Amino acid sequence: MRKIGKDPSGHCEEILAEIRSQANPDAVTGMARFGINPDSTYGVSIPTLRKIAARSGKNHELAEALWRSGIHEARILASLAEVPDALTAEQMDRWVGDFDSWDVCDQCCNNLFRKAPVAHAKAAEWSSRQEEFVKRSGFVMMACLAVHDKEAADEVFLKYLPVIARESIDNRNFVKKAVNWALRQIGKRNASLNRAALETAEKIKAIDSKAARWIASDAIRELTSTKIRR
Repeated sequence: MRKIGKDPSGHCEEILAEIRSQANPDAVTGMARFGINPDSTYGVSIPTLRKIAARSGKNHELAEALWRSGIHEARILASLAEVPDALTAEQMDRWVGDFDSWDVCDQCCNNLFRKAPVAHAKAAEWSSRQEEFVKRSGFVMMACLAVHDKEAADEVFLKYLPVIARESIDNRNFVKKAVNWALRQIGKRNASLNRAALETAEKIKAIDSKAARWIASDAIRELTSTKIRR
């Protein structure tokens, strides 16, 4: 495959053709068992997509063309092809509104969205939305930022804990797992946030909600482990 040149649309078609050539129906069936939407999906693995992205390079027009294709793997590639400095809040809102699968959500948040200047603002904003994958995106962003935003002060993450408690009653599988993920990652950031996350988990555990009890119990189990304490 050639490097990106003056014709991003043509390069997009090359990439889509490569994706289609590597279609794996058995992998699509397996993905569906793990809750990944099989529509417009070819079953191409993440390592393979990363190799394609490495050859293709970064280009804003290419990323948008890949996204518009609606193909599952192409949208993951779009998150790898996009130039972080070219990413806008409007584009983030547009893409997140198209999410229909947890892996596209998580890949976009981790590969791209967390690098945006408005990442923390979007995490807070999306966490209050009702659409399943938009709300998930808010909490996945919190988790990713807890790992990768080394410069952020503890106060930034302390503000997320009441939001996590508020949304812990959401029984939808993809939401509650992201809420749990955010709580655990914040609690693993440092000793001070570990204590704060455990206090939040205890409050969540007292809520009369099956989702809240699961979120709290799972987080407490990890955040009190010897490995994490050390």
